[in-house]
Amino acid sequence: MKKNLLTAAVVAVLSAQSVFAAVEVDSKIGSYEKTSGVSGQLSSIGSDTLNNLMTYWSEGFTKIYPIVKTQVEGKGSSTAPPALIEGIAQLGPMSRKMKSKEIDDFVEKYGYKPTEIRVAIDSLAVYVNKDNPVEQLTMEEVDAIFSKSRNKGYPTDITTWGHVGLAGEWADKPMSLYGRNSASGTYGYFKEHTLGKGDYKDTVKEQPGSASVVQGVEKDLGGIGYSGIGYKTSGVKAIALANKSGEPYYEPSIENAISGNYPLARYLYVYVNKKPGEQLDKLTYEFVKYVLSREGQESVIKDGYISLSADVVEAELEKLR
Repeated sequence: MKKNLLTAAVVAVLSAQSVFAAVEVDSKIGSYEKTSGVSGQLSSIGSDTLNNLMTYWSEGFTKIYPIVKTQVEGKGSSTAPPALIEGIAQLGPMSRKMKSKEIDDFVEKYGYKPTEIRVAIDSLAVYVNKDNPVEQLTMEEVDAIFSKSRNKGYPTDITTWGHVGLAGEWADKPMSLYGRNSASGTYGYFKEHTLGKGDYKDTVKEQPGSASVVQGVEKDLGGIGYSGIGYKTSGVKAIALANKSGEPYYEPSIENAISGNYPLARYLYVYVNKKPGEQLDKLTYEFVKYVLSREGQESVIKDGYISLSADVVEAELEKLR
């Protein structure tokens, strides 16, 4: 099975060690050490997917430094690059990589590229209502459900649950589609990796946040939507996915994300404005160090995501030096 880009990166950094189940923080990741001279106001503008995590990190950081004031705004990954360029935020959380145009705009302003920091791993889940009997879908089927382009090659449009094999009262039940708006990094990631860069159907109910997608599916018996695994509730179930028909199905579990078997695993990022050869301002520097510390990665697990390996943490810390 062809590995996705995240898989290749994860495998590379874990090549010298066995694949670990990231339900616990890697024992090689150190605890955060408090330092002096940390003060000021810290602003984060960007990903809704990372909104809860940024809040957890901000709360943990201000417990250590009570005089620090933090502000977290999560309206979508596309809001992060402009905020960094305009200097109204020191932190730009994103659930996707910056696009070339966004990087070019930053370079035009500052003369160098923004610094990309990996902060967690997410499994983007496809959710259905908990009472829906469907258990698994291929990526080709998911594309045909959400996209009018069908770039993955499925032969026909999929509009009812009978089209994916459900019988009885479900056979003619129409699918209700829930997704994110175009400002969202999750919207862009799903479009690229699931729809093969095809166009979404006009019937997709675009939601302002990740939690809203899950809530929509939770209240809609025929609902299906996509959102980060950290937003899973008891009212929905995350179904297993296969890359293609005839290939194995995998649930969005920690083990399947790290092994690369689950098709929709991705890194989550925080971008910062660091001039090459110069140190970040102390407040931003210490916050990112906290995110990459044992305490910061414990928050990753608390929020339902997958913590980084010590090798990845060290690679990200090196970018700050």
